Amino acid sequence: MKNILFFLLFTLSAFAQKTELKNGDLLFININCGDMCNAINAVTNGYKNNDFNHMGLVVSTAKNEFYVYEAIGKSVVKTPLKDFLSYTKNTVYVGTLKRKHLYLIPKAISFCEENLGVPYDDDFLYDNGKYYCSELIYDAFKFANKNKPFFKLFPMTYKEPKSDNFFPVWTEHFAKRRIEIPEGKPGCNPGGMSLDKKITLKVFQM
Repeated sequence: MKNILFFLLFTLSAFAQKTELKNGDLLFININCGDMCNAINAVTNGYKNNDFNHMGLVVSTAKNEFYVYEAIGKSVVKTPLKDFLSYTKNTVYVGTLKRKHLYLIPKAISFCEENLGVPYDDDFLYDNGKYYCSELIYDAFKFANKNKPFFKLFPMTYKEPKSDNFFPVWTEHFAKRRIEIPEGKPGCNPGGMSLDKKITLKVFQM
C-alpha cells in the first residue's frame, strides 16, 4: 500500500512540474557551438547566472503542435519544438511575458512569420536587414509595441573579460567577412534579455 501511495505522489508531483507552453513564450538555451559560443558566454550574464547563447519564440498550431521561431544557420526559420530542444543537453528556461504585456504577442508572432527566410546576421550589426537570434526577438516586440523599443539594446563587446584583446574567434570571424569588429555597437543577447523585468523565467519541464 505504501509503495502504491509513493508512486501516486511521485506521479502527481512530476505532472505538476510540467511546463505548459503558450504562444509568445521565449525559450532560452545554451548550445555548444565551439569557441564562438564560449566567447558569447564569457561576456554575457543570464538569469540566475545561467549561460544563454540562443533563444526563440514559441508558437502553437490549431492541432496543439509547437514550433519555435529562431534565427539560426542561414536564416530565420520555424523549427519544431522537439528539434529546438535537441540543440542542448543543458537546462532550458522558458520566459513568459507579464500579464500587462501579453497583448503584444500576436503581432510579435506575425512579425516572425513574415520574416521567415530573412538571412542570418553573421555581421552582428543591428538594423542591417538580417537577424541573429535575440535580434529577431528584439525587433518582433519592437514592431508589436508600435515601433517603440520593448527590450533593451546594450553596447556589444567581443573582447576577452578584463582585457583589451579580442577573442581570436571573433578576430578571425570578422576578418573573413572583411568588416571591422563592431565593438561597442548597440546589440542584444539572450542572457541580457533573460534578465528583463518584463518577463518571468522558470525551468522548462517536458
